[in-house]
Amino acid sequence: MNVRRRSTLFAVTIAATSLVLGGCTAERKTAGGAAPPPAVELTPADRARDVPLSAEVGTSVTNGKVSAVRLTDDKGRQLGGEPREDGSSWVPSAPLANGRTYTAEVTVTGDQGRTSTRKTTFTTASKPTKPAITSTLYFAGNQTYGTAMPVTVAFEPAVPKEARAAVQKRLFVKTDPPQPGTWSWLEDGSQVYYRAPDFWRPGTAISVRAALDGLPIGKERMGDADRRATSKIGRQVAVDIDNATKQMSVFRDGKLVRRIPVSLGKPSTPSSSGKMVIMEKHERTTFDTRGEPDGGYVVDVDDAQRITWGGEFIHSAPWSEGDQGYTNVSHGCANVSATAADWLMGITQVGDLVTVKGTEVPLQAGNGWTAWNVGWDEFAKGSALPVPAGLRPSPHMAPPHPGAVAGGSSPAPAPSASGG
Repeated sequence: MNVRRRSTLFAVTIAATSLVLGGCTAERKTAGGAAPPPAVELTPADRARDVPLSAEVGTSVTNGKVSAVRLTDDKGRQLGGEPREDGSSWVPSAPLANGRTYTAEVTVTGDQGRTSTRKTTFTTASKPTKPAITSTLYFAGNQTYGTAMPVTVAFEPAVPKEARAAVQKRLFVKTDPPQPGTWSWLEDGSQVYYRAPDFWRPGTAISVRAALDGLPIGKERMGDADRRATSKIGRQVAVDIDNATKQMSVFRDGKLVRRIPVSLGKPSTPSSSGKMVIMEKHERTTFDTRGEPDGGYVVDVDDAQRITWGGEFIHSAPWSEGDQGYTNVSHGCANVSATAADWLMGITQVGDLVTVKGTEVPLQAGNGWTAWNVGWDEFAKGSALPVPAGLRPSPHMAPPHPGAVAGGSSPAPAPSASGG
């Protein structure tokens, strides 16, 4: 099997002169009883040059909080943006332009209504000469996804370990209603996933921004683009496949709705065991395995749903209906009848969980969107930034099924056409 591995600014409605950014607000009164005046220090520094396009207006506040931010370019046009949750900076809603001068004016207000305003003017870098790391956001806009859908960003080439925290800081996710999560990197830096401790609640809106344009990534590379998308989570569907029984169990809202006989990968081309996610759905596609070590065939298939980058699908296989439920004869795919495959296409969504157990080989990290193939503690270890200690799976009664509703250095893989 050929396995090849493959960012949350809050969705910004920006206009922007009245913003609240957190800061140090300790009350220290002078001997005369009056509170000290508010003050703020800004970055980039005044008159700074060669500032990256990904620059944010950093704020360090004493004796008050930020009450307004105004960022204008050298033609007097105002840029929108909004603060980070922790109040450490104000993030422009779009990347800055090359070789332009910007002025940030920040006002802070103290507890007794006193205000202080500070400005900084800086100039961005000229057009970069460093090559870009190509990023791919696997989260499209205006879609309906399953409850296990991770936000996935892939990188080519992979992001070096020392640069991952800077990249992760520019990957923003906002959920409505709030359901916070964290990012987690594959060990080789080729992909990073975002999910919450529990599966997404149906009806949740998820807004993503991968704000990487002009971001310095390590010493040799730059970020390539600023991408964003907003979609929603649909009904809860999950699929279990048990090699011991050669049966697929389909659950909706935690309740079993159908069992389907399957034929999995034969011993020479076994299916992977683990927790996967439906990545693509095709009413009709062609599997072309010429050039694959165990391939050499070309076949048209109907109702195919990808679950790994290495070429494993759930699909219609009328040629193996006599084996389904009894014998494994596929090249790694889950073969089902034409009738069952058509029914599945009508009930599943990209982002639904598929769990396969009992086969000869485990699912390899990064072979698909494998964010759910490890527990929460292990997933959180993959974050390049601290994860809040209170961010944990729900402690209440376990869901009746793994997919049931509860309660955030290889190239990115091109899809393999293999299947079977």
